[in-house]
Amino acid sequence: MALAPTLYDFDVTLSHVDRGIDARLQVKTARHPSESMERVWLRVLAFCCLREERLAFGPGLCDPDAPDLLAEDLTGRRTLLVRVGRQDPARIQRESDRAGDARVALFLDSAARLAAFREEAAAAGLSRLGEVELYAPDAALLRWLASREERRQKLSLTVVGDHLYVDLGGETADGPLHRG
Repeated sequence: MALAPTLYDFDVTLSHVDRGIDARLQVKTARHPSESMERVWLRVLAFCCLREERLAFGPGLCDPDAPDLLAEDLTGRRTLLVRVGRQDPARIQRESDRAGDARVALFLDSAARLAAFREEAAAAGLSRLGEVELYAPDAALLRWLASREERRQKLSLTVVGDHLYVDLGGETADGPLHRG
């Protein structure tokens, strides 16, 4: 018998200073049995940092061809596709090529992984990845968040420039948001 996904509920007070967003978000997501808590937090951070109307979580690891997050306009046209975690640069380029006018973003788990992704893409001669938005939160911040596995969490996230500030359960942490 297959294990069922675990549901997580994040009550997020988001302040994205550069984009002028001050919002209270109820972020609900399912954790696949094979998914790490770091990947769950990476999806939540991507959801908050790229916040826009009608942004929703995809089917996750159950459908590896679907994006992790997806936004569509009122006509059903895709406006944003987001992948998280380790990805193949050739696959991301193909997805970007097929995305049309939609933005494509990739959230990686560390600055080192972001640099490795760029190196892999350069070595493979993938020149059209310049359209893809690359992000990586600080690895220590991501580990700190992942150490909290409560199914209901209340947090405050402030994004200023390329820096994340988190208040979670009365504890605070911060770190850079690397961009590529």
